[in-house]
Amino acid sequence: MAKGLQGFSWTMLLLFCAIQELGAWAMHTAVESPGLGQPGDPALLASGRVKRGWVWNQFFVVEEYTGTEPLYVGKIHSDSDEGDGSIKYTISGEGAGTIFLIDEITGDIHATERLDREQKTFYTLRAQARDRQTDQLLEPESEFIIKVQDINDSEPRFLEGPYIGSVAELSPIGTSVMQVMASDADDPTYGSSARVVYSVLEGEQHFTVDSKTGVIRTAVADLDRETQDRYEVVIRATDMAGQLGGLSGSTTVTIVVTDVNDNPPRFPQKMYQFSIVETAPVGTAIGRVKAEDSDVGENTDMTYQVKDEEGVEMFKVTTDSNTQEAVISIQKPLDYESKKVHTVVVEALNKFVDPRFVDLGTFRDQTIVRVSVLDVDEPPEFRPPSNLMEVQEDAHVGSVVGIVTALDPDTANHPVRYAIDRSTDTERIFDIDANTGAIVTGKVLDRETAGWHNITVLAMEADNHSQVSRASLRIRILDVNDNPPELATPYEAAVCEDAKPGQLIQTISVVDRDEPQSGHRFYFTLAPEATNNHHFSLLDIKDNTAAVHTQRVGFNRQEQDVYLLPILVVDSGPPALSSTGTLTIRICGCDSNGAIQSCNSTAYVVSATLSPGALIALLVCILILVVLVLLILTLKRHHKSHLTSEDDEDMRDNVIKYNDEGGGEQDTEAYDMSALRSLYDFSEIKGGDGGGGPGEGVPSGNPASELHALPQWVQSPDLDFSVFRDYICKKVEQADEDLSVPPYDSFQTYAFEGSDSPVPSLSSINTWSSGSEQDFSYLGVWGPRFRQLAALYAGRRGEEDSEES
Repeated sequence: MAKGLQGFSWTMLLLFCAIQELGAWAMHTAVESPGLGQPGDPALLASGRVKRGWVWNQFFVVEEYTGTEPLYVGKIHSDSDEGDGSIKYTISGEGAGTIFLIDEITGDIHATERLDREQKTFYTLRAQARDRQTDQLLEPESEFIIKVQDINDSEPRFLEGPYIGSVAELSPIGTSVMQVMASDADDPTYGSSARVVYSVLEGEQHFTVDSKTGVIRTAVADLDRETQDRYEVVIRATDMAGQLGGLSGSTTVTIVVTDVNDNPPRFPQKMYQFSIVETAPVGTAIGRVKAEDSDVGENTDMTYQVKDEEGVEMFKVTTDSNTQEAVISIQKPLDYESKKVHTVVVEALNKFVDPRFVDLGTFRDQTIVRVSVLDVDEPPEFRPPSNLMEVQEDAHVGSVVGIVTALDPDTANHPVRYAIDRSTDTERIFDIDANTGAIVTGKVLDRETAGWHNITVLAMEADNHSQVSRASLRIRILDVNDNPPELATPYEAAVCEDAKPGQLIQTISVVDRDEPQSGHRFYFTLAPEATNNHHFSLLDIKDNTAAVHTQRVGFNRQEQDVYLLPILVVDSGPPALSSTGTLTIRICGCDSNGAIQSCNSTAYVVSATLSPGALIALLVCILILVVLVLLILTLKRHHKSHLTSEDDEDMRDNVIKYNDEGGGEQDTEAYDMSALRSLYDFSEIKGGDGGGGPGEGVPSGNPASELHALPQWVQSPDLDFSVFRDYICKKVEQADEDLSVPPYDSFQTYAFEGSDSPVPSLSSINTWSSGSEQDFSYLGVWGPRFRQLAALYAGRRGEEDSEES
């Protein structure tokens, strides 16, 4: 090489080793790139510099190396290296110094750890050539890659398991069930380590698997769910395309065989037996039968039906949707005496039949059901069941209306007794013979009162009255002509005084309570007493009505204002009955147009009438007047009473008015007690002689009270104060016992007892007569509330005694 033009090139030694444990083969290749710039090269001289040599920038190392010595990877070398050790080789990057080590002098690279391509496929490093003395780069660093060479060290894995698939039973060969897929972590681009093939380890008798796609298919066409409803198939995946030495993995696939309707229903028994009493009502369930079906789900849904004609008439079969059972019930009443055993053919068939399996056979089955009827003691039965009888209304009491017949249906054939339910014949219009069942009349019948009678007849066994049958019987009362025809209403007609002959006055119709089967036909004529009548005529219209016409010219109501026309009505019988009715005809005054104005004192037409509104207004006015009168009377009465009250008030004298409430005997400041004592000082009030009438004395001035003269009252020696004493004692006891009442004294004075009273004043506060002998000391024993009162009276008595002395 020329001086100053140092070229730098890398030399790669590649070692490709197979698995040394197997000792198959090993290859070590060292490639050294010659320097492209040699001394004396015209190109190098022309450019003035040395070109860098060719760089091999990839190394390969085998994964999973298990040797004891570090694995040689390769060698880096610079053309400027003369072998004197002046160049130091270093590497940096992924794994440098840990996984990969380099000899600084030779440039040899070794792997010190076991590598795994599945974890990391390559490592990127950078190589440097430095001057050992100055540690300066002799050339720019170069990047290279160490690839981990794959070996077949990962087995295929089924990552999506567990696998569960399904296939319908009886599916044809080759029916796809499902697909499985295995994954191999080895390098798919290198060798066959990741090429996976599939095979069946277990279950190959019934299923196959596609070696490349992993699709599982049926291998037989007779899969039967009823025999085996699931299979466990083991699928194996092998790499290296299935070659010897390849790794493998397996998984278990569960294949469920689904049901199809390939099994018909089957009755476990060919005959079933049931029994039921003959009196069971219609609709009673006799029993249940069920056909078995090996299928599942909706393929087991079935219906039942009765196949024989006798069974269809007597019995009904329904399907219980929950249990899929046939419910056999009664459709008509049973009779032990008529038939003791019934045979019914019941058929079961699937609801949903798969047409693909029709050739397997009929999907239905039959069984026989024997129903035994049990005998019970039944009540008598009415025969025939006719419930209508007829009798003439003129039938005599005891006449036979009809005969009812009832028989015991049991084989014992007990005798039967008859009766009438009296709740349906409370008036006992009919009777019945207990032995023969003959119904007779018990009272006289009247069709016009009751045309129909509904009674209930009882039939019972003679020795067991609890066995009773009932029959409703309708008795129609046939009509006989026993009621004469009558005028429909009490007819009244009016005719004008100037009526002309032949004028229609009234149309007559009649009623008849009878109802002949051929209909009514009535005949009209004037009664014999009116045959010589020259005023009116009667015309039979032949439609059960008649018309009355005038027969003369004009009438005079002054001469006769009312005519009575007797009319004879006859029915068609038989026998023919008749009655006479009277038509009242009034002669009335009419206007020029023929409108009736008045008939005697009764006006047929009122020209002026009051409307309802006017009547209501009139009544309201009258009511208002009545209320005003009552109000005036009440005010006058109240005013008079008020005046009387004022007069009475003027007569009150000697009344002390105060509004203070005392605080008890200890309270002496609430009001002036002397005002009370002054009432008894009549000498001060009257003045002078102490006599005179009221009002003669001059009242002493007292600012705390208002004093008036008291009326005179002389106590009679025979007066009895026990009534008042008892009353006061009673009130005192009540006040002492009531703890809620405040201890306040209340003293009231009544000086005027009313006007014109036959008894003088009863006031004991001031006695005009000084000769009163009443002793008020007993008030002291009534309690503390009356001690002050007793002291007042006692003081007064002392003053009087001193004056008298």
